Amino acid sequence: MRARLLRLSDTLRTSYWFLPTIMAILAMVIAFTMIWADTHVGSEWMDQLPWFYAARPNGARQLLSAVGGSMITVAGTVFSVTIAAVVYASGQYGPRLLSNFMSDRGNQVTLGTFIATFVYCLLVLRTIRSADEAGGAGFVPNMALLVAVALALCSIAVLIFFIHHVPSKIHINNVIDDIGNRLLKEIDNRFPRFIGAPRPDATGQDDTALVPPTFRLGAGIEDGARRKQVRSRETGYLQLVDNQSLLNVARQHDLVLRIQYQPGDFVHVGRALVEAYPPDSCDDAADEAIRRAFAVGSRRTALQDLRFLIDELVEIAARALSPGVNDPFTAITCLDWLGAALSDIAGRELPSHLRTDEDGALRVIAHPVTFAHFMDRAFGALAQYCAADMVAALRFIHALGQVCLDCDDPRRRAILSGYVDKLEALSREALTGFNLTRVSQRADELRRALAEPDYHRRLRDSGAWLGGTA
Repeated sequence: MRARLLRLSDTLRTSYWFLPTIMAILAMVIAFTMIWADTHVGSEWMDQLPWFYAARPNGARQLLSAVGGSMITVAGTVFSVTIAAVVYASGQYGPRLLSNFMSDRGNQVTLGTFIATFVYCLLVLRTIRSADEAGGAGFVPNMALLVAVALALCSIAVLIFFIHHVPSKIHINNVIDDIGNRLLKEIDNRFPRFIGAPRPDATGQDDTALVPPTFRLGAGIEDGARRKQVRSRETGYLQLVDNQSLLNVARQHDLVLRIQYQPGDFVHVGRALVEAYPPDSCDDAADEAIRRAFAVGSRRTALQDLRFLIDELVEIAARALSPGVNDPFTAITCLDWLGAALSDIAGRELPSHLRTDEDGALRVIAHPVTFAHFMDRAFGALAQYCAADMVAALRFIHALGQVCLDCDDPRRRAILSGYVDKLEALSREALTGFNLTRVSQRADELRRALAEPDYHRRLRDSGAWLGGTA
């Protein structure tokens, strides 16, 4: 249930109707409150203050009609501009970026402000009565009129903000900045946080002896059959896994659960979401509780999927390097953010895929999270595009050098060095002459620096190329 509530929360966050609806409801509450105050307190005191004298019925109606009519007109214009900006951005940068613009608070608040002001004026307008209409007792909610004027002034300020916000929001550097900052934030939140606790041994390897025989690679037919599959009842992308609920279910029923999919994977009806051992302990209640820990939807989200944020940067860079666009500097910006993200990951201990409970008993076997996987998702996916452009290739090598500065693990440095070799090999097929010579020279410089014991100093001393246009 918690997984579905989190998915619903994310859906509401990326909608254009939820926040404006809340603001419209608040406007209704404020309107009723101000009308009540005018009814019980009165507005005679306003005649004693300059600029705050009480309005008459005709003037009040004209004021509210002007404000309300203009607000609904501007709201329609703002909505049209917003949709046009969203269509442009999704077409220019990729359809998967649509949710980024849909979740923008600036657009939602702007729409909500104009709609709320219109609703407020409409509700207050209907309470105004002249003396001849009410049999000698007219009513003008003057304090409510002051609030209407204040809302109109706020709406003007929001309109000015919106005029600046839309072109700023769809600027490519700001788009990449939003994705990159969110990626760095998710990395900081995700690692080393994970389900339960890891169980690395002294050499840093997982204690695979804890894994039941049925889940081991060399399991025989008899051992391999001793597991129960919890199957999906939905088709779509796995958006969220309630990790804590899985751990609790496994502990309550004394189970070991192996998760078959991770957030971002596509599942369909009948496929096993989880395999449970021992099968006799996984009754119908446990089966249903495990299934409720998974939320499946029609699209990928960044709720728990770091790969999705990396893929967004890769998609922007790949589009920028396509022959039809040919914009290597946008790709360079993406490479810089990917380099920052991989640098952050390179300096962290990634969690074990074996997760235990508070008593140290193995409860969940998750998908392994490795540095090599993230490198392949980011730089591996872009190598073929960057290799065909000298400017992007040089920046590709520069980003690898920046990651190396934060990488103390020799195995991870070997992975980075391997991507230098891959890029150079691809460049030899796509580039010739001066362009190929520059890429090869830069690759040799990075390899020589990494071959030295004091490679950190070597890289810093090479700042003339690390910090330049490489």
